[in-house]
Amino acid sequence: MTAPTRSFPVGRGVAALLSASLLALFLLPLVALVGETTPRALVQAVEDPAVRLSIGFTLYASLAALLLSLGLGVPLGYLLARHRFRGRSVVESAVALPVVVPHLVAGLALLWLFAPSSPVGALFESAGIPVFGTFVGVVLVMTYVSASYTVLASQLAFSTVDARLLEAARSLGATPSRAFTSVTLPLALRGIVAGALLSWARSVSEIGGFLILAYTVYPGPGYSGPVTTPVSVLVYNLYELNDLPEAAAVSALFVLLAFAIFLGVRALERSGRLPWAVGSLLP
Repeated sequence: MTAPTRSFPVGRGVAALLSASLLALFLLPLVALVGETTPRALVQAVEDPAVRLSIGFTLYASLAALLLSLGLGVPLGYLLARHRFRGRSVVESAVALPVVVPHLVAGLALLWLFAPSSPVGALFESAGIPVFGTFVGVVLVMTYVSASYTVLASQLAFSTVDARLLEAARSLGATPSRAFTSVTLPLALRGIVAGALLSWARSVSEIGGFLILAYTVYPGPGYSGPVTTPVSVLVYNLYELNDLPEAAAVSALFVLLAFAIFLGVRALERSGRLPWAVGSLLP
């Protein structure tokens, strides 16, 4: 009888080295960014009304874009996961397209679509919903560049739900809508939330479309505050003005805020208060 062989540790060591290299690529630039500022500069950034307004506006607009992505993307993900129809591959390709389209190109496309001289733009203008340089334009850009993640994650989540569970629910007298709300949606919720987090992260990191469609944001439908900019445009403006210390401080402040949000989500998950197994959230 041969003795059991031990697993060779070289593969694990190589995997650890490669993983550490990627983590270093993720973290070291951000560490360098935070290291370029000082606690005093961070405090000054927090106390600056323009910075607070820009960050608050970005979070507000990204929340609106996230709700829009969920409201439109989850049904589309369910449709792609559960139904076969003619042209399905075309729809799936269209869903994935915004992920690879350069975002300056996306901004130009949205600008031409919603320009006042276009039929769609004229319709929005007549309804009192201007797009160029408004909150609506920011939300449209954010949704365009981020909703694909919600759709793709929802499609994957719905496709992994065991059809036998749905058949069992139906055999017990559940209506299709009842089976969806009591079986399908709870089982797919983890994947939907994962896609939502990715969509939100992509929204707040956008800049290309803003430079064309909403460089400066004026009061209008959905937003009645002072003139402001998304935080990415604010940092870009500071860089263009060669104010690198303030650009670093605002960037570091927003990075730390985003990091705190993700840590909060992780802490909430580990607390067991979310409707899935601890440690199973993807992003």
